[in-house]
Amino acid sequence: MKMKIKHFKILALLIPALALHACHADLDQEPIDPDSFTETNVFASTAEAKGALAKLYASLSLTGQEGPAGDADISGIDEGTSQYSRMLFSLNELTTDHAVVGWGDPGLPNLHAMNWGASNDFTTGMYYRLAQEVSFANSFIDNAGRLEGEEAEAFIAEARFLRAFAYYNLIDLFGNVPLVKEVTTSLPEQNTRTEIFEFVESELLEIQDQLLESGANEYGRVDRVAAWALLSKLYLNAEVWTGTEMYAESLEFSNKVINSSYSINTTDANGNGSAYDELFLADNDSNGAQDEFIFAINFDGINSRTYGGTTFLVHAAIGGSMKASDFGVNGGWGGLRTTKALVNKFDYAVTERDGDGDPIAWSDGRAMFYTDGQEFEINTIANTFTDGYAVTKFTNIDSEGNQGNDESGEYVDTDLPLIRLAEIYLNYAEVVARGEGGDVGTAVAYINELRERAFGDNSGNITAADLTLDFIEAERSRELYWEGQRRTDLIRFNDFTTANYLWPFKGGAKNGTAVEPFRELFPLPSNIISVNPNLTQNPGY
Repeated sequence: MKMKIKHFKILALLIPALALHACHADLDQEPIDPDSFTETNVFASTAEAKGALAKLYASLSLTGQEGPAGDADISGIDEGTSQYSRMLFSLNELTTDHAVVGWGDPGLPNLHAMNWGASNDFTTGMYYRLAQEVSFANSFIDNAGRLEGEEAEAFIAEARFLRAFAYYNLIDLFGNVPLVKEVTTSLPEQNTRTEIFEFVESELLEIQDQLLESGANEYGRVDRVAAWALLSKLYLNAEVWTGTEMYAESLEFSNKVINSSYSINTTDANGNGSAYDELFLADNDSNGAQDEFIFAINFDGINSRTYGGTTFLVHAAIGGSMKASDFGVNGGWGGLRTTKALVNKFDYAVTERDGDGDPIAWSDGRAMFYTDGQEFEINTIANTFTDGYAVTKFTNIDSEGNQGNDESGEYVDTDLPLIRLAEIYLNYAEVVARGEGGDVGTAVAYINELRERAFGDNSGNITAADLTLDFIEAERSRELYWEGQRRTDLIRFNDFTTANYLWPFKGGAKNGTAVEPFRELFPLPSNIISVNPNLTQNPGY
């Protein structure tokens, strides 16, 4: 059952703005009902504290106090745009070969062109959103410390996980940031990327046994496997982030995750021959997909409305001749498409081409593209939805073909996996391909399990000879596209800024061009720098 989040607004009203947020984190708000709850009420018992804990999860899915718009947690940016996973998509997918968007919002075209500055709305909004999550978690940890018992301990461990997750994002996206572990109004000092890395590592190691056992928590809340999975991801990127390889540690925690109660979803409830699409349907909290989701953001078209999340991923990807009703929504926003670089990664699976020789059908069920009326080549990004194939990966239709809960079709039910077991399979295989341990046969078996799901049979299986780093990089793209992973992967494979790999309009050039290596990090917000003399801007900005 999903963890309900619609009523849990109280914590936002209790937390003072930290200097980490600067002036844009609008948290000094008056309680909606000042006679109903106070800080003492919220933390009077674990039953009440559970509501405050839900706010920490809701901070990743929602944007404010009144649903989709009207009382934003963060000012200075469109509220729907400021939702965490929508900004993650903007920073980790729009900056890569996976996506372009036709809208001209200030700062948005700069993402795919890779020429953003320190005042970019999207990089700034993400920094504030993550800083807010840290602030919320710090307040919860401080206040929940007065409670006793195993349940309270588990709640605090969950809050520490969410804080660690926020810092995982901060070191990935921004590098050297302040480490704030308590409620304070002091201007924070700046910590190195390595120091933040070590904090995240130590937190996850310390809380792993305080979190509930594998599969023992409510759907939508993390257990100890989430800590192991985040450690697998953290260690996989250690060389980039700290200069020290930690692939053996990534392998260790990948094994712990793989041997847990989570499993690859093989349910083909809608009978289309592939269980892959079940992961991205409106009932993915109950159709079998949930067994693969280690950490997901929950969405509900009635109880958790937002213009970010999967509402964004579904609506924004519909345009041209596409019928919005086929996707369970009331209209398309005509924005998101993909480049031929992603489509070409499925060349081995093409089963049909059009008169121009462009692919239009594939045997790999992960190739979820809409081609009718769409151009394979992108000549113009802005305001031209038909340039580039559309992506049909996320829908608001359930396994039985029914629309999601919101009868209007405005808001989407589909949950968004942030970490799923398939990614950990790929982490294991990558370590093996790097020659840093593990078993080749086991890695091949994991990859083939994913590919058999995608093909519906063993026709796409690989052998040990196929298990190269180039293959792993491409396979991660095929399995995880539009799930907020791509930029991080490209950096790890030295392909994000370099000329090693070019895609359409990389660096603003139609055929792609290399950009300066400092683009591997986003800038700290310029107004944060101006109000806190303890901070130094990232190089190049």
